[in-house]
Amino acid sequence: MNGHMLKNKLSADCESCFGLCCVALPYANSADFAFDKDAGVPCQNLQKDYRCGIHNQLRDEGFKGCTVYECFGAGQKVSQITYKGQDWRVQPETAKEMFDVFPVMQQLHEMLCYLEESMSLEEAKPLYNLLREVYEETEELTNLEGAEILCLDIPAHRVKVNELFLKTSELVRSKVKNRKHPRGKNLFGARLKGADLRGSDLRGAMMIAADLKGADMRVCDFIGADLRDADLSGANLKGSFYLTQAQINSAKGNAETRLPSNLKRPKHW
Repeated sequence: MNGHMLKNKLSADCESCFGLCCVALPYANSADFAFDKDAGVPCQNLQKDYRCGIHNQLRDEGFKGCTVYECFGAGQKVSQITYKGQDWRVQPETAKEMFDVFPVMQQLHEMLCYLEESMSLEEAKPLYNLLREVYEETEELTNLEGAEILCLDIPAHRVKVNELFLKTSELVRSKVKNRKHPRGKNLFGARLKGADLRGSDLRGAMMIAADLKGADMRVCDFIGADLRDADLSGANLKGSFYLTQAQINSAKGNAETRLPSNLKRPKHW
């Protein structure tokens, strides 16, 4: 299977992946996972066809963490492109390297996703050529051999990419007059019901279990924000950017929550 045959390359296509997120990644018994699992060990719910045996009951069975994870298409890229469809079960000699490459690829694909969104923003037009250049450079990194990917200096590349995201963010949010910002980024359990947060920089904000009911969160930068169990009921997030479906899936909301057009209302809302 080649890249042109894969569905939207920057979102997960689980049917084209060898269950990498269910094997390569570790997790601990917590509110998000029902038991401990080490990296490189298949989840006990992973079936022989690489499908999850409890996919439709993940939240009920204590695996909320699985429902909010997003690989940004790294799974199918590693499975079908980097390792050319070599199944780690059939060719176990590829397994360890494949499992190590997967989280690195996930980071690169996440950057590509944000770069693609940046290029689509009208306010970021002055940066378009530079964004395109860095996008192509990042995409080239994803096409390297597995061993080469493991030698990449991801933190250094992320610094370069992040500088563009910061410039893009300022350009987009500058259209909001009288911007109001929450105090600090530690908003764990914060009471912000009905707050005017328009144009806020919420990059990396810890918003776990925050009360954001009815808050005006239009044109906010949400890159890296932790929205687990944040209550977005009735909140307005229209025009906000660097906000992923996984972040929305981790939050609470209702029919009155207004989301950017590229995101879907989660079923559990």
